[in-house]
Formats: sequence, structure tokens, C-alpha cells
Amino acid sequence: MKPEISLDFQFDSSIEKVWHALTDSTMLAKWVMDNNFKPIVGHKFQFRTEPTKHWNGIVDSEVLVVEEPYRLSYTWVTAGEDTTVTWTLKKIEDDTHLHLEHTGFQSESLSYNGAKYGWVKMGTELETLLARFQLN
Repeated sequence: MKPEISLDFQFDSSIEKVWHALTDSTMLAKWVMDNNFKPIVGHKFQFRTEPTKHWNGIVDSEVLVVEEPYRLSYTWVTAGEDTTVTWTLKKIEDDTHLHLEHTGFQSESLSYNGAKYGWVKMGTELETLLARFQLN
């Protein structure tokens, strides 16, 4: 069985606000990485950050699914791994449940462990960001 990352987050924010944080390039840059993302199926984009000793800091991606405000999916190709990230949002009264599935890893490699660590860290950063910004 191939390893997958499956994480759940609960935010005291509207589903529209969480969707905005997932799909607005400027917002994504604040909690994931700099990017040229657009929520358009077929759009090819990159996430970029400073390279490290083990990684060039570039993720090549293509938008696969945009079902506003419930589901977003894109490829995540980096460090020899061709994987898929899928976000599923669910409104629970005034809060939002956010589920992440990151699939397609070949093994519990450095890429898998780096992504697992990174998504937990970025989830915390997303929570902080959502608490600070107002949706107009």
C-alpha cells in the first residue's frame, strides 16, 4: 500500500473565507509558497520557495478540479514524485472543516515525510492567517 497524507483541520471561519485562502494566489503565498496559481481547470502553475540542501524549492502543478467552494485538486510534482493534492471543504454551522488528501507517493521517502511535516506546519499558518484577515 502506497503512503498517503490525510489531514483534517477545523477553522472558526466561513467556507467562503477558507476557499479564498485556498484559491487566491496572494493568500496562498502567505501560508504555502509564492505561486502563480489560478483556480482554472487545466491551469499550469508553480509553487516556489528558497531551495534547501535536499530540495530545489520548486513544485510544478496543474489544476485538476475546481468545485467552488467545496473541492479543489491539483497535481504536485517535485523531487521525483508525481502526486496529487485534494482539498475538500465542508460547512459546519459557522465553521469550516477542511480535509487534505495528498496521494501518489511511491514510498515513505524524504518527499513524503517532508510533505507530511510541511502540511501540518502550513495548516497552522493557515489558521493564523484566517484569524487575521477579513473577507470583503
